[in-house]
Amino acid sequence: MGEINMKKKLNKPVSLNEIPSKSIILEEFGGVDYLDSYRITQSTELSVDKIATEIFKMSGIAAVLMKIRNSIVRMFGLAVSGKEASERDYYPAGSKLMIFTVSARNENEIVMEENDKHLKFRTSILVDREKSEIYLTTVVKFNNWGGRLYFIPVKPVHRMLVKSQFKKTVAKMN
Repeated sequence: MGEINMKKKLNKPVSLNEIPSKSIILEEFGGVDYLDSYRITQSTELSVDKIATEIFKMSGIAAVLMKIRNSIVRMFGLAVSGKEASERDYYPAGSKLMIFTVSARNENEIVMEENDKHLKFRTSILVDREKSEIYLTTVVKFNNWGGRLYFIPVKPVHRMLVKSQFKKTVAKMN
């Protein structure tokens, strides 16, 4: 019974107040107005590409919320998320990973971003195999007051969905 509780504890995302030191997410990004980063202790042989694909698949509540978001932001002339790209074993820079564009990567991390007139954001999956840790990090830079206003309702939903998807994906890896 203690082992089951330990696994549940390990698979719970731990909220961090900083970006993992090995991360490349901030390269050529500039200042950060919002940051969230979560860590789960989990050993894995899966590629960072496979983990990212599983985390960012839009299904269930995430897909419904994205459709609602697209309907609303379209009225304000903001970019809407396109159709999910096909799954791949490897996502080179410039390719689409689900609905996001891969902007940078290495063997252990994949960084995706989207930029619009109101804000720019990046999200990354980093696997630290030495420490058996997986990180999911998001950074946002507001371009204007519209970005700040947009992010007020998005922030709590973002946090809830990110943690949920992260936890669900890692649980499948057991």
